[in-house]
Amino acid sequence: MATRVLLMTQWFDPEPTFKGLVFARELVAQGFEVEVVTGFPNYPGGKLYAGYKIKPFQREVIDGVQITRVPLYPSHGQSGVGRVLNYISFAASLLLYCLFRAKKPDVIYAYHPPLTVGIAAALVRFFRRVPVVYDIQDMWPDTLKATGMFSSEKLLKVVSRVCDWVYRNVDQIVVLSPGFKRLLTERGVPSQKIDVIYNWCAEDLIQATSTLPPPNFPNSSKFKILFAGNMGKAQSLDTVIAAAQLLREKASEIAFIFLGGGVEVSRLEALAKAEGINNAHFLPGVSMTEVGAYLASADALLVHLKKDPLFTITIPSKTQAYMAAGKPILMSVDGDAAELVSNAGCGVVSESDNPQALADAILSLMRMTGAAREQMAENGRVFYQKELSLRVGVERFGEHFQRLAK
Repeated sequence: MATRVLLMTQWFDPEPTFKGLVFARELVAQGFEVEVVTGFPNYPGGKLYAGYKIKPFQREVIDGVQITRVPLYPSHGQSGVGRVLNYISFAASLLLYCLFRAKKPDVIYAYHPPLTVGIAAALVRFFRRVPVVYDIQDMWPDTLKATGMFSSEKLLKVVSRVCDWVYRNVDQIVVLSPGFKRLLTERGVPSQKIDVIYNWCAEDLIQATSTLPPPNFPNSSKFKILFAGNMGKAQSLDTVIAAAQLLREKASEIAFIFLGGGVEVSRLEALAKAEGINNAHFLPGVSMTEVGAYLASADALLVHLKKDPLFTITIPSKTQAYMAAGKPILMSVDGDAAELVSNAGCGVVSESDNPQALADAILSLMRMTGAAREQMAENGRVFYQKELSLRVGVERFGEHFQRLAK
């Protein structure tokens, strides 16, 4: 009989989510019976998606995956109260459904954040005697403090204690980087209880369907450096503008392309204009189905985050997408992300928030032969397929599910 896995996740397709339908579908393909328990879709806007109405529960089946939706308070604004109500209402519905309505699974997979899903999973484990695999994608309370969601030290200590309780009351913890594992070990979680399974990317969307560059892509004769994704405070893209200033003499040879949206876009555009940087191009965000063509049209793909202890143990998800796309990477993030690119031999690493270091890395990559850059691109593709792909990641999760279900 197939091992029955219950996936607990507050966010699921059609919401933008990392371990959503793609993950569940691959588990089914690898022989598992899967039920997903999630909320009614409202993220990231906090408004219920068209076609959905909150009910006691709703069932649907997509590609062999049974999805059960339970009620929650839709919210995702700046209001801390609204966000807390959103998390608690889903966790309460999740707990009630899993204790009294759900068919007993062989193993539970719980996605963190939010922490409230972990609390519900630990309680279901206790009452129904079902082992739990806990997937930590965000390090709480560290992220809450870094993003300013909570500033009260007392509240952060409470969150920290609840995290410790959840870690004690699950059977297996999975994290996305070696730094996450080191931090949890320092906080008293036994090392043997933690496994590092790197995130994968939306593989079917990353591959370009056309060899032609998008019509709004800059001059093809320049060395094109692309930053794709959200442009917020954490990305600290002033550093990139400063690096572009340092490379002003090379302006005719280099194009800096910023693709996407975010709270910092208009300020960065104004900054580039004020500094007289004519080789910085800001392009509006595109759907995931179009992104592959932009990645394929660049000569190098840039990852940048501000200098922060939390980011040294973070691997931005665009790293895997850039590897799978098969382009040399300019990695301007300290710690685990830089180590991953170095180990794969798929790019050039520079210190984060250091314009001179970034400018030097750009020149270093630009001055390489085309063959050397193509080798980096191929190294990234091969490393991704062997170590980071969806198939490999789900197989690793599957091994934990099979072991715990016995």
